[in-house]
Amino acid sequence: MLAETVCSAASAAGLGIAAVTAYRKRFLSATRIAAYSLVPVALVMTGVVGWVSGIVFKPSVWAGFGLLGIAWLLFSATRFVERRSEGGTRKERRAAEAAGGEAIAPAASAPSLGAGRRSAAQPAPKAKGKPGGADDFSDIEAILKKHGI
Repeated sequence: MLAETVCSAASAAGLGIAAVTAYRKRFLSATRIAAYSLVPVALVMTGVVGWVSGIVFKPSVWAGFGLLGIAWLLFSATRFVERRSEGGTRKERRAAEAAGGEAIAPAASAPSLGAGRRSAAQPAPKAKGKPGGADDFSDIEAILKKHGI
């Protein structure tokens, strides 16, 4: 009953502000304010306000939220334990890290990630064949020659 009264008062105040705004020849703003001020009354009339107030003031609803929190804590705890058990002890994780320094693809003859890491001091290798890495553009040159360019 109190929520309905508060919503009605808020709508009446909003409509009053919209009327003052329209009086000042700002019709677009007045229309927006009137639209926003009608929302609380619409919520009361549809029953949403009663439904929300029924949820907020029921102890069984709060007990349900408490159970959801406990369930979330249990899921989080099991995930934490699962992550800790995957690696074994700290010594085992360190030994595995020291043994497998680089990633290698199953059918690769060289480490997969090793060739991509170059420092600034190491220049990229030049292409074989024509000097200056012209092999990279040979297919483009062939296409241009084909079209007479």
